[in-house]
Amino acid sequence: MYQRRKSSVAHVGQIAIGGDNPIRIQSMATTDTNDTEGSVAQAKRIIDAGGELVRFTTQGTREAENMKNISARLKADGYTTPLVADVHFTAHTADVAAQYCEKVRINPGNYVDPGRTFKHLEYTDEEYAEELKKIEAKLVPFLNICKLHHTAVRIGVNHGSLSDRIMSRYGDTPEGIVESCMEFLRIFKREHFDDVVISIKASNTVVMVTTVRLLVKTMDQEDMHYPLHLGVTEAGEGEDGRIKSAVGIGALLTEGIGDTIRVSLSEEPECEIPVARKLVDLIPECTRLREEAEASIHDDTITLPLDAPDYETLQLKAAMAVGALLIDRKATKLSILNSQFSILNLSDLSDSILQAARIKFTKTEYISCPGCGRTLYNLQETIARIKAATSHLVGLKIGIMGCIVNGPGEMADADYGYVGAGRGKISLYKQKVCVAKNIPEEEAVERLLQLIAENENK
Repeated sequence: MYQRRKSSVAHVGQIAIGGDNPIRIQSMATTDTNDTEGSVAQAKRIIDAGGELVRFTTQGTREAENMKNISARLKADGYTTPLVADVHFTAHTADVAAQYCEKVRINPGNYVDPGRTFKHLEYTDEEYAEELKKIEAKLVPFLNICKLHHTAVRIGVNHGSLSDRIMSRYGDTPEGIVESCMEFLRIFKREHFDDVVISIKASNTVVMVTTVRLLVKTMDQEDMHYPLHLGVTEAGEGEDGRIKSAVGIGALLTEGIGDTIRVSLSEEPECEIPVARKLVDLIPECTRLREEAEASIHDDTITLPLDAPDYETLQLKAAMAVGALLIDRKATKLSILNSQFSILNLSDLSDSILQAARIKFTKTEYISCPGCGRTLYNLQETIARIKAATSHLVGLKIGIMGCIVNGPGEMADADYGYVGAGRGKISLYKQKVCVAKNIPEEEAVERLLQLIAENENK
């Protein structure tokens, strides 16, 4: 039976997250945050689709300050949905954004620590403690600004942007990801700042689910019960993005974990909202289906009889019902039973879910971001071109990332990567190594395909 984890409540503008409040649904704009007209128009589309929070990237103080204009325009048109500023690399930008937005997202991986370079750093315990003092010195003044303006905060940890400091001490582990979050949370608790939401995201569903569970356990041990935001980052687009999101987010929702969610798709942001709404609406049924499936596992196989009004709902329901069971390796095979769709459709769906749960790879894996105001090229068009040329490469993992924030890190387990490096410029990666920098965008897809061909034909 579904029973939601009890959390404290964070107040974000006129809505409340956590406690007994509904699970909130949100998305992120892909517009240039300096483009007031375009940003307002896209925010309206997200809100009209059912989005309850809208996030914008704020690369610097100019973008943070323009949030005031975006907010004013929306309110003038009767839209009071909370706006969230997304900050990376520059702590001062968070200070500015806190004056104009209902919530500010900060990333522990680059709030004070420099961007990830995959270098191993050695610290004595005393030196490590000094690094934590640097965080506190930046964070406390920021929290004071947030208190003054009644601004909430999201601590948003991304597996792909853990700092070299955390990686050097804890390794690339769930423990390291959780500690990156807890370093900040302990300061929040000492400062009696309660309007905070936590997220831990990864493109790998196993890492995401395992780490969020560990975070909940760790918070409970330290008497913290903050609300949680769920998402599988760089999930991709189309049915793959939906299935991957349903496996990861759904695994946790059916365990009662999650107070707000975002389905990150490499599509127009308003397209994310109905998918997220379906996941929330399916929680009771998928919780029951999960319990029934666990009780009936035989010969390492989950047999899952399902009814659904359409194929997308079938995809989401199946992935959500068995996500946790597959991630926990309760079984490694899946048989979906449904009289409406062909055996081939159902077999393909089973394979897609097994791939999303990192069990069995039967097609190319694309790790692609949803895009935001930082994206430096036409993301959807590029994904389509790369997919068309590489979809036959079974088991190959290709990262397609709009910028460097999570680019090299989130696709660290990819075989090849395509990352926006500057306006009109692309860098190519082979695993973690950048092998070509600042290629003109018009040449970059062909250069990526050439790189893959040269290496895969050896």
